[in-house]
Amino acid sequence: MLTKILDPAQDEILKDERRLLGRLQAALVTFDAAPDQRAALDRSVEQLDELFLLVIVGEFNAGKSAFINALVGATVAQEGVTPTTAQINVLQHGETTSRTITDRALHVVTAPADILRDIRIVDTPGTNAIIREHEAITAEFVPRSDIVLFVTSADRPFTETERAFLERIREWGKKVVLVINKIDLLTTPADVDEVRTFVADNARALLGSSPEIFPVSARLALKAKQGDQSSWAPSGFEALERFIASTLDAPGRVQLKLLNPLGVASAVTGRLQTAVSERLALLQDDVGMLDDVERQLEVYGQDLTRDVNLRMTDIAAVLMSLERRGQDFFDETIRIGRVVDLLNRSRVQQAFEQQVVGDVPEQIERKVAELADWLVSVDLRQWQAITRHLADRHRQHQDRIVGGDAGQFHDDRTRIIDAVRREAQRVVESYDSRREAQQLADNARNAVAAAAAAGAGALGLGAIVTVAASTAAADITGIALASVLAAIGFFILPARRKRAKDEMRAKIAGVRERLSDALHRQFSREIQHSSDRIRGSIAPYSRFIRAEHDKLRGMERELSKIDAALASLRVRIELTAERASR
Repeated sequence: MLTKILDPAQDEILKDERRLLGRLQAALVTFDAAPDQRAALDRSVEQLDELFLLVIVGEFNAGKSAFINALVGATVAQEGVTPTTAQINVLQHGETTSRTITDRALHVVTAPADILRDIRIVDTPGTNAIIREHEAITAEFVPRSDIVLFVTSADRPFTETERAFLERIREWGKKVVLVINKIDLLTTPADVDEVRTFVADNARALLGSSPEIFPVSARLALKAKQGDQSSWAPSGFEALERFIASTLDAPGRVQLKLLNPLGVASAVTGRLQTAVSERLALLQDDVGMLDDVERQLEVYGQDLTRDVNLRMTDIAAVLMSLERRGQDFFDETIRIGRVVDLLNRSRVQQAFEQQVVGDVPEQIERKVAELADWLVSVDLRQWQAITRHLADRHRQHQDRIVGGDAGQFHDDRTRIIDAVRREAQRVVESYDSRREAQQLADNARNAVAAAAAAGAGALGLGAIVTVAASTAAADITGIALASVLAAIGFFILPARRKRAKDEMRAKIAGVRERLSDALHRQFSREIQHSSDRIRGSIAPYSRFIRAEHDKLRGMERELSKIDAALASLRVRIELTAERASR
């Protein structure tokens, strides 16, 4: 256990590191990160409680197995000209040499080698193995490593597959040491220097730093350890073993062990920050669309209210025309020359309805119906516009799966967009304009009837106007008898005529006001109802987008804090290691 060899300062760092990595693990779960990222971080955290892991990687023909045998001083790894390592081999100290198959992909090999007392050596399948599963095994195991020895061959240094694999190692922030094997195949020291320079230049360009590089001959080193001392110096192994001894002493191992998860954590945090940014960009487009819909609904409501007001003036004009005809009727009817006619109530009322009221009821009914038809058609167009918006977002979403994999976020988003889009489409396809218009007109009629204190639906709009207008006409028939009996009829009739005209003006004005107010209220309710229906239909989409947006903003802030804490912790580890080495 690592805690057994830590001083108090290192122990405090370890506790802080575990807490910080726990925060990152929680963030990965919240974000529904890719399983491989979560697994890589989990394995990296687990290795804090394991022995130091020295991982050997490279192409199968670079001499990895020979290198491991030379490092251990015994033939523990099988050598061959074809990919012979089909699994991870973990070499650890044991009194005898043995092999235990943990599972198909992991073998544990023991050997009585001193180097294995404090560290474990991990032999991996070749990075260019024909069986691609081999490379997958290696890529999965690398995040657990504390240090990576990358073995390349002097006769084929830095191949394209090696470049690609080193890039993947670099992403995990691992300490990499390059080993150039098979230098015994080169003719002169100058040739060795040339290869070393080539590898150094490429490594610097690829890794962004200059790793330690050791040209060696594993074959000669093993010969030397098996008794041929003349092979030791030309093997170049002494410099490598001296580096390993100095780097992997107790303080060095602790530093690398503590730094190891930070490299993986930084890589995971960076990938997660990129994924969060991509999702936020996608959601920002969604938020923009929802804001655009809201603006459209606001303008839609304002335009409809304005247009309803304009169309209501047509109805008011019909009533004003009725009022003018009524004024003319009273001027013509209530006079001395028509006294005989005034005695016939039914004739006066019939004349009033024919000359004054006329087809006003039909005109008003027709204009209200036209207003209802217009409002329904505008409402349908608004639904169609919303449907097109959602269809566009659906198509754009299909083309923009971000963050590396679909994940729950994209599944939820697709499901909600589809559901809302289907509902909007269903409304459009099932929209019965005639039925909607009839219902709207009936609602308007009932609203006016209620305002006129009549039974809802008992009277049509035109009938209500007729009743209100005729009430004034009915009063004028009652003046006939007084006109005949009164000696001063010439004075009574003008006063009665003025009174009738004033009463009619007041009654028609009241009708016009009640009709206007009732229709305005009803159509305003219909406009609001339409907007509420649209808002309600996209509410699940809106709630999801805004909730995800808020969650991702919080995730963005949390990742920024974790990233800063990782950098700070790295500095603490390095400073603590410096103090320990003094």
